[in-house]
Formats: sequence, C-alpha cells, structure tokens
Amino acid sequence: MSSDYTLYYWPIPFRGHFIRHILAHVGARWDEADIDAVEDLRATSPADQPYPFMAPPLLHDHRRDVWISQMPAIALHLGRAHDLITDEAQTMRLFCDASDVLFEITCHHGDRMWDEASWRTFTAHRLPRWMQLHEALASRTGVMRDRGFMFGADTPSLADLALTTLWHTMTTHLPALRPMLEAHAPTVAGVTDRIAATPAIAALNTAWETREPRYCAGQIEASLIDMLARYGA
Repeated sequence: MSSDYTLYYWPIPFRGHFIRHILAHVGARWDEADIDAVEDLRATSPADQPYPFMAPPLLHDHRRDVWISQMPAIALHLGRAHDLITDEAQTMRLFCDASDVLFEITCHHGDRMWDEASWRTFTAHRLPRWMQLHEALASRTGVMRDRGFMFGADTPSLADLALTTLWHTMTTHLPALRPMLEAHAPTVAGVTDRIAATPAIAALNTAWETREPRYCAGQIEASLIDMLARYGA
C-alpha cells in the first residue's frame, strides 16, 4: 500500500514528533526518508530542490502532490487536510510557542553549549514561565483535569497535539524535567498524558522509547543530559 506522505527529517523526536503525532493520530500512511536522502536533499541547490527549503522537516503530501517545510506550516497543512483545527490563530500560536521553546532549550539550536549559570537561569525562569503560560491558557478553556481535551470536546484538536508533543515528548525523553511540568502546569501535564495514551500516539511513542539519540541529538543533547545529571531542573 502506498504512502500518503513522506517525511524528511532526522531520526530523532524533537521537531519530527510534531508531524509524526499528527500523522499517527489521523491514521495516515507515511514513510520517512533515510538520513542520506534527507541530507542530500537539504544540500541540493534551491533551484534544483523539489521545494526550496533550508532545513528539515519537509513533508511531501503525495495525495495532493504538495511539498511544504517548516514545522508550524506542515502542522497547519495537516490540520486543515484532516479537519483538526478548532481555532487557527490559537493553534498557530501554540506551534510557534513550541518552536520558541525548542530554540531555547537547545541554546539557539546548538549555537553554544549549556553551562551551570545559564542552565540554572533557564530552569529557574524561562522554562517554568513557558509552562505557566500554557497552564494559564489551558485553564481559561474551562477544561477539568480528569475529562476532555483542552481545545476539542471529544477528540484532540491540532492545538492539543501541539502541547502534547511539546511537553510530553520533552519530559518523556528528559524525565528529570517531569516534576517541573507537574508543578507549573498540572492541567497541561494531565491532558497531554491522556492524549499521549491514545492508541495510535502511544504506539508511536513506544517505538521511540529506547532509541538513541533520545531527544535532539548531537552535542547539545549531550550538554542537556549533562546539566540534568549534574544540577537537575
């Protein structure tokens, strides 16, 4: 059976899981290009790429013969295609938030490595505040912790999937951060746990639990793990 989509991304969770979780949730068939294919396409001249892009993720929607890059844009495309969007502006805000959080937790995508001073500042201020922001947003939807989803009544919306992928993926693969999430965003933690436990997403996550690299790969992942081991969250 042919695939509906091909995802071009590295074999790590990080930005890739934002796309994988959506595809799994809607029951799409997709394949993933291998590392060499991703790197070859990334290094190709923009004039010769099937769709000009700087870096993965890149998605090829085979049914519509559409190519699209940038994680929030891919998510929006899939959300529209599979009727997952309840509030487009709110949804895009959360995917852009997620991109900002990933940028911060990787020290500007590895522009530098973590040291004790910068790590302590980040985990004392910036990271908790991101969690608190999303907790405040979730609380304003009127969702109770033991029922429902934050932005959809009976099934997760694209906005729900954005928060699930951001926080559940991070605290699963960097478990020392889980107590911080529970302390600063208990509603978010509860709802994202519930979404992550739905069969399709749970199956995908289980397949990635023991894979290495565990989160974002490279020296910056090593730096993150070192900071968590030395100083915690």
